[in-house]
Amino acid sequence: MKTLTIKATAGPGHEGTVMDFLCAKTGLSRSRIKDAMSKGAVRIKKNNAKMLPERKGSCVFSPGDYIEFYYDEQLLSRKPPSAKCLRDLVSYSVWHKPAGLMSQGTKYGDHCSILRQIEKHFQPARKVFPVHRLDREASGIMLVAHNREAAAKLSELFQTKKVVKEYSIEAFGNVNDLNCREILFSLDGSSAITEFTVISFDPDKNSSTVTALAKTGRYHQVRRHFNMTGHPVMGDPKYGQGNKNSEGMKLAAVALRYRCPVLKKDVEIRVPDEGTVFEAES
Repeated sequence: MKTLTIKATAGPGHEGTVMDFLCAKTGLSRSRIKDAMSKGAVRIKKNNAKMLPERKGSCVFSPGDYIEFYYDEQLLSRKPPSAKCLRDLVSYSVWHKPAGLMSQGTKYGDHCSILRQIEKHFQPARKVFPVHRLDREASGIMLVAHNREAAAKLSELFQTKKVVKEYSIEAFGNVNDLNCREILFSLDGSSAITEFTVISFDPDKNSSTVTALAKTGRYHQVRRHFNMTGHPVMGDPKYGQGNKNSEGMKLAAVALRYRCPVLKKDVEIRVPDEGTVFEAES
């Protein structure tokens, strides 16, 4: 599998398209470059403006323009799972992100991200603004804004801890051994609170099914908290020992509760089962 990186500025007198420039620089075929560009692997900065993805090979590459091309054949060949729109409120939409799909793209491309899928979903096209994220290995509910006002309002809800996030996890060992229903370990120098309920314990698998509420919003809070108790999330690639499996990370964001800035009332968006949506209002 081939990987390469190009970072270059068009010199004085340079004339041609982005496609022509990259073909000459890389030796890749036009079809490969076209595919990579469509998947967000090329970014261009023009006239000291913001660096932005460029998806059209016909774009003129003028003197002074700066280009970055990150090519990873293996990544570009991936076929990501598809997200599902649960509700469209125009200024923002609610989505179910499957495990294996990234929240945002990287410099190597964005075709494996939910944001790119959402950009392609709506016709006419809408802008997309991330207001929170889920780890690639996790599945669950995500909110995505479609204008700056909605993005600001939703971001404020998350930043001020006014969104209650409910997770379903499978944790290593018997979590009933903790004899408590709240984890209070500080994270990154700040207080962190995770409430939980043990649903069941499977002695054959030596794992517990748990519902967890993240009352604060620290980085990898649920994953880190359960690891700190000695009951890491099964399949977590970063935290824990003895919790590896072949089925991926057993963590899903199954519900969000918040004051909807569009409906002006409290809502709960829940995914109790794959693709099944339940909404409660109060």
